[in-house]
Amino acid sequence: MQLENSIQSKTEITIENVVATTGINQEINIKKIIKKFPDVKYNPEKFPGAIIKLKSPKATILLFRTGNIVCTGTKSEEKAKDALIFFASKLEETGIDLVHGLSKIKIENIASSGNLKSEIHLENAARTLPRCLYEPEQFPGIIHRMPYPKTVILLFASGKLVCTGAKVTSDIHLSVNTLRSMLEEKNLMKLCKK
Repeated sequence: MQLENSIQSKTEITIENVVATTGINQEINIKKIIKKFPDVKYNPEKFPGAIIKLKSPKATILLFRTGNIVCTGTKSEEKAKDALIFFASKLEETGIDLVHGLSKIKIENIASSGNLKSEIHLENAARTLPRCLYEPEQFPGIIHRMPYPKTVILLFASGKLVCTGAKVTSDIHLSVNTLRSMLEEKNLMKLCKK
């Protein structure tokens, strides 16, 4: 535990976006509902769902005819859940009887950014680490697939990274800390002077 805390303190991680889903288990008339919401975009020829911007909690809701609901744009799992519950209450205010209630809210993806505060020798890292893809002509970073927890980390020479695919925040920390440990163990990091 001591090592994990020391590693975590060296790594800055910021949650950038949480995607969560739920549903109301019934079909709905989107055209009728969207009249009740400000800041709605609905063009079924381009996208089958209504795009609804919530101000508080700040989030974007995608509402589909099937009753499926996607929430994106929040910075935490709790805020995503709060936004979906708030939106469900707003649906009830429009006259929709949520006979079956909301289905279980599921976190689909947590995207985060981070900084290892060290420079990374990408070519050596790509040759040394398992499950890496590095094609600098196409993308300036390493694509590293973590088997557990199942995430994808985009790692750049500056030590900056993006982690996607996590279902809980702790998976981000575990993935990034595991990658950092592998890089340190293989001597692939050079501490940035600040």
